[in-house]
Amino acid sequence: MHTQTPVTRAGRSVKVASVAGLALLAGLLSGGGSAADEGAGPISFAAGCGTGDSGEESLAATAALSVDVPAAGEVGRPVQPGPVTLALTLSHADLVGLLPEGTEAVVSRAALKVKVAQNGESADASWELTAPSTTLSADGGVALVHAGEVPYVTFGSSGEADFSVDEFTIELLSAAATGDAPPALATLTCRLAEEGNKHFATTRVTDGSGTDPSGSPEPPATPAGGSGTAERTDIAVEKPPAAEDEDPDFCPVDPPAGEMDAGEATQPLPGGPVSERDTPTGGTFSCAYALGLANVRKLNGAMIINSLEKPALISVLASKRSASRSAQAEGGAYLRIDSLANLDLPDAESTFLTFGFQPVTAKVSFENGPITISTGSYGTGATRVSYSTAYFQQSLRLHDVEVNGTPLDVGSDCRTSKPFKVVLDGGAAYTNVALGGVLEGEVDIPSFTGCGVGGEDLNPLFTASISGPGNRVFMNQAPTCIPANPTRSYCPPPLPELPGTKPTS
Repeated sequence: MHTQTPVTRAGRSVKVASVAGLALLAGLLSGGGSAADEGAGPISFAAGCGTGDSGEESLAATAALSVDVPAAGEVGRPVQPGPVTLALTLSHADLVGLLPEGTEAVVSRAALKVKVAQNGESADASWELTAPSTTLSADGGVALVHAGEVPYVTFGSSGEADFSVDEFTIELLSAAATGDAPPALATLTCRLAEEGNKHFATTRVTDGSGTDPSGSPEPPATPAGGSGTAERTDIAVEKPPAAEDEDPDFCPVDPPAGEMDAGEATQPLPGGPVSERDTPTGGTFSCAYALGLANVRKLNGAMIINSLEKPALISVLASKRSASRSAQAEGGAYLRIDSLANLDLPDAESTFLTFGFQPVTAKVSFENGPITISTGSYGTGATRVSYSTAYFQQSLRLHDVEVNGTPLDVGSDCRTSKPFKVVLDGGAAYTNVALGGVLEGEVDIPSFTGCGVGGEDLNPLFTASISGPGNRVFMNQAPTCIPANPTRSYCPPPLPELPGTKPTS
């Protein structure tokens, strides 16, 4: 039995982050640190693009790269850039001149050559992104907005790591083409202008204690390996592992099921259309632990969410879908990454003083619907705003009730009269599902129904003592485990601290 004092903002130990149970080290969402570096972006570059083997730069273009790269990382732990979008804007005349006559819309693929450098060494990472069907507008510029999964990077040494980009290629394909691999209508090779700043982010890699060790660090005993090219093995660029390589012992839960609903996420400003696309891989499967507290305002108390002894795991498919709009479009830049999660919570048990004097002990069963986790941003430069939300429907069922130590039979179906919304808001402080964090929200508990047996109606009792608005929810999600790559994620999944157990620093 657990009795808790209500949690308040002043008693929180960690800044607000977002969403219980989400995870991604090898997908589209933000990376392995607590904040983005210079990523107040998108960062704009001038580029020259050309076709053919010579790659003669005959076309002028602008490129806007938007990516949250973690400001901090640890030796031997993946650093995951993301979410990533690349908007390439060409003039209508130049783009039409590359395509067969009559082409009305194109899809495109982008491949960026990203250089990761640290301590005089470097590795190349290939970032492959795709853009949905884009209509060739009658005049002005045409923006091709690409998004996609990118490799994570593991460092074997401490020190600052720099990310830069020098060139990329764009394949243009007909939006009307069918088949698995339609031929490209044209391929562009684009290089950034020499006078431009090709650097876009820095990650400070530590030894795990939060400090940089003095002297030259020793390389790891086991080389990191990976698919990138490197001058030595201290920097490893690795693509997300295949699902068939997963170790089920680390995440003994099924992949989440159900439909996503991003209706509670921050929506784009009015303007041009937003393009949505499903991630071809279906998302990255991972799992995590989360512990939380739920205040019951009328009872002036709180109950623990998830078991401290045998907690349930959150099952996640991270980055199942993305939505984007370019900065050049009417209404400005918008980016949203949606993930799907399931959480089957164990029963909670708490004791409250009903009406301020009567001790009541009860078990609470949580019946959760599919969880949609959305992270993203809108606007550019100084006006860029980041957001994060988690949304799901929940019902509560009461059972094993005792009043002053005497059992009270409430029946087998004493529950809230309808499901209610749970919206958890992380604001701009949540940038990384891989390391987790604290999230919070407020719920309105409906009236109760089905309470009582033998003709006794106990619905008014529970409705009067529990139902109503203003019930705060606090969740703290631990770092995530990707069973397909346990040695380079947080496997086995660690337990987080219970929110409110430490004073605010």
